[in-house]
Amino acid sequence: MLPDPAPIFVQWERVTSEILERTMKFPKALRFTFAQRVDNLAIDMLEGLAAAQYASGGAKRALLGEVDSRLLRLKVVLRLCHQRQILDHGAYEHLARELDAVGRQLGGWRRHQAGAEPGP
Repeated sequence: MLPDPAPIFVQWERVTSEILERTMKFPKALRFTFAQRVDNLAIDMLEGLAAAQYASGGAKRALLGEVDSRLLRLKVVLRLCHQRQILDHGAYEHLARELDAVGRQLGGWRRHQAGAEPGP
């Protein structure tokens, strides 16, 4: 039996679903440029969080670092979408809050890992 998924994974799975719904509505001319990039970053984060749940030591820290990097890149791309009015203000504000909450959880997990396990 598999253990229950980490709360951050459950939350990010929900956020990823919301992101995919929103990017499906992006203008056709911008789907390749912005929608695909946003979708890929969100799904890559989900995969990284899933892998991190089962990794240990340095591998877990590396995976969490990569997820954190993707989160930062996703924030930048979503901000560009908002600036170019591809993503309305309400949707951007909602997603920014969700990304901030996930970022706080991720930071806590990374700090816990840094203090709980010996270095490489």
